[in-house]
Amino acid sequence: MELEDGPVDWPAAARIAGRLAQPGPRASRDELTALVAELHASARRAGGHASRITGLAASDGTPPDEVSRVLVVDRPRWAQANTQMFAVMTGPLNARSDGTPVKVPPGARSAAAVQVGGVLALLAGKVLGQFDPFTPSADGRGRLLLVAPNVLHLERTLSLDPSDFRLWVSLHEQTHALQFAAAPWLAGWLRGRAADLMGDLSDAMPGVDGSRGSGGPQLADLVQLLGRAVFGPEGSVSVLDLLGPRQREVFEEIGAVMALLEGHADVAMDEVGPGVVPSLATIRRKFEAKRDQGAQSTGTERLLRKLLGMDVKLAQYRDGAKFVRAVRADVGLDGFNAVFDGPHNLPTAREIADPRAWTRRVHG
Repeated sequence: MELEDGPVDWPAAARIAGRLAQPGPRASRDELTALVAELHASARRAGGHASRITGLAASDGTPPDEVSRVLVVDRPRWAQANTQMFAVMTGPLNARSDGTPVKVPPGARSAAAVQVGGVLALLAGKVLGQFDPFTPSADGRGRLLLVAPNVLHLERTLSLDPSDFRLWVSLHEQTHALQFAAAPWLAGWLRGRAADLMGDLSDAMPGVDGSRGSGGPQLADLVQLLGRAVFGPEGSVSVLDLLGPRQREVFEEIGAVMALLEGHADVAMDEVGPGVVPSLATIRRKFEAKRDQGAQSTGTERLLRKLLGMDVKLAQYRDGAKFVRAVRADVGLDGFNAVFDGPHNLPTAREIADPRAWTRRVHG
């Protein structure tokens, strides 16, 4: 049997996710054409508004409305784009720390593709937008993905003003694009920290001879963790339970930065003001109610939220937004933007919870 590099067959995962993703809401061809056109236009408008609100600009002088490549996609195309991104981000899993390739039987790679494809199919119906700074492109810009059927579904479900909502969603993603354009070192830093974490996991994978390393959690550990997460008391288990001290430190470091980026984008969405998004207050109120309803779900939906990490994401939005607002109240917009000056100014997990600690460390 010929072994192949890497633990996941990514093209197969994309095909599986595309087949499993639920179709979007019904709409006429004219409605869909107008939706796609307005999402493109909203993304262009959002770049200028996000730059004005955040005070950020691309380090290379790229205009705010051109800092990303805007792609309006359906659910299968979103899943395919994410398999491309994950293939880049999980590259360290293809080799051990000594450079030895991780050879995996085709059957195992196919099984992993089914698992990943299934998760992406579930997420494909929930994500409104996403900025991807990691997948290489010819012009060096990241991809801004707007998932048209999900935007249409939510604006209908919550009875939102379509034009306002489309611009509001675009503001969040263009703020992410500006973060990475203003701090061109950031994507490489995140990719490097993720590589540090996944390098340990690759050392723990089975070798060609069936042997295992000892750098990370074993498959049996992961299965046990899943069982405890599903059937144990609420909050009784975390992925941190399987990580050693060094892995835990890297994991928390990445989590703090993601909280910063998500919270910052969430603040920008709201600070655009009703002069730009007239129904802003209504959108935020209904959107938060929808988030809270999901966090209080039970049964199968609750299980899916655990498996997909959606509650962790919600905490990142809220904790990060509190950090951003507190720091800006202390040292102003320019003082906060020092966070993008280099890795040394990124907040730690402790500082996300205690913004004054970050202000004291960075500004004295």
